Amino acid sequence: MRFISYKEAKQKLKESFEKTLLIQKVFLDDAVDRVLATDIRADENSPKFATSAMDGYAIMYKDQKLKELKIVEKIPAGNFKNISICSGECVKTFTGSLMCSGSDTLIPIENVKVKDGQITIIKPVPKGFAIRKIGENYKQNELLIKKGTKIGFAEIAVMASLNISQVDVYAKPNVAIISTGSEILDVGETQTNPSQIRSSNHITLEILAKSAGANVLRAPLVKDDKQIIKKTILNCLNSSDIVVTTGGVSVGDYDFIRDILKELNGNYIIDGVYIKPGQHIKIVKIDQKYICALPGFAYSSTVTFILFVCSLIKKMQGLDEDIDIFKAILEDDFYKKTDKTEFTAVNVKYKNGKYHVNFQDKKIGSSAILTNILGDSALMITDKQSRKIPKGEEVDIILMRDFK
Repeated sequence: MRFISYKEAKQKLKESFEKTLLIQKVFLDDAVDRVLATDIRADENSPKFATSAMDGYAIMYKDQKLKELKIVEKIPAGNFKNISICSGECVKTFTGSLMCSGSDTLIPIENVKVKDGQITIIKPVPKGFAIRKIGENYKQNELLIKKGTKIGFAEIAVMASLNISQVDVYAKPNVAIISTGSEILDVGETQTNPSQIRSSNHITLEILAKSAGANVLRAPLVKDDKQIIKKTILNCLNSSDIVVTTGGVSVGDYDFIRDILKELNGNYIIDGVYIKPGQHIKIVKIDQKYICALPGFAYSSTVTFILFVCSLIKKMQGLDEDIDIFKAILEDDFYKKTDKTEFTAVNVKYKNGKYHVNFQDKKIGSSAILTNILGDSALMITDKQSRKIPKGEEVDIILMRDFK
């Protein structure tokens, strides 16, 4: 095993990715949270013609000095009438109606009095008032949404306005989750001896994978049996882009993952990282597929999944795989005991324009304490060289809400 730094591990994982991204076409109402695989450009001007922005009267600007204008027609929205006005005339116009030929200004209904088929202007307006110009929304061939954008309601709205019913998106990667260990029980399974513990890894990582945009296969829990674990991994590889295992990555008598990965003749991308938690993480590439072997402790598997697997899932969808890092003010002294890059659970709050973090009610112990990431929490990043960080100093954090 050759341990490498966190920075080197992230770089090696990034450089290992050579997979050609698959593209599929989906209906627009199924495209939310998918990643756009093609640029979206306007195929015409919007609006195509000068349009009224409110209810009022289409007039010639210069005619406001006449004070009184004759109403010659009205044009409700959605109706088209080939009308051209002359000086002294106006057309009653509604929000969204096309402006008639000859008009260059719209005077609102509240700015006029109407009597006997004519309007009296009581409050003039500037030239061009309340007219949506041609191309105000977007112009023909304008780039509106870039390839690689994660699609939300705004992107859906714009594409609908362009009459796009189906859109090209990157295919979701398939991720398989395998939790191993003879001591673990599934949710709802009956405990038969005091040494058994309830597994949360398989469910936690499934939710994280789905939040990152993956399709997920959650395999049944696997006992500490080398052949069964190996068979499960191979079966999952057939239908998955990423296989994630938890447990069995250390050097104990029943830690079989290391030997299995060697037998599979994969290309080791990562074989141990100077981080806490999760130093024994292993990532192996077989053809264009990945096996990510994570520790069994709940906090360790969650953190390493966020740091490495979530990034890989994003990369497979054409997204930027980098994790957003924010600055925060430390409200308590922090003492670091190891020479590793550490990811410590902290409380986070935003006040006076800055993030602040502290350790109030955070439990100290093993990497099994998953409750430390409840509530408004973050991972505080401290590098290898750090030892004591006094309160008031600025630290780097990863917001956990970005993965919920």
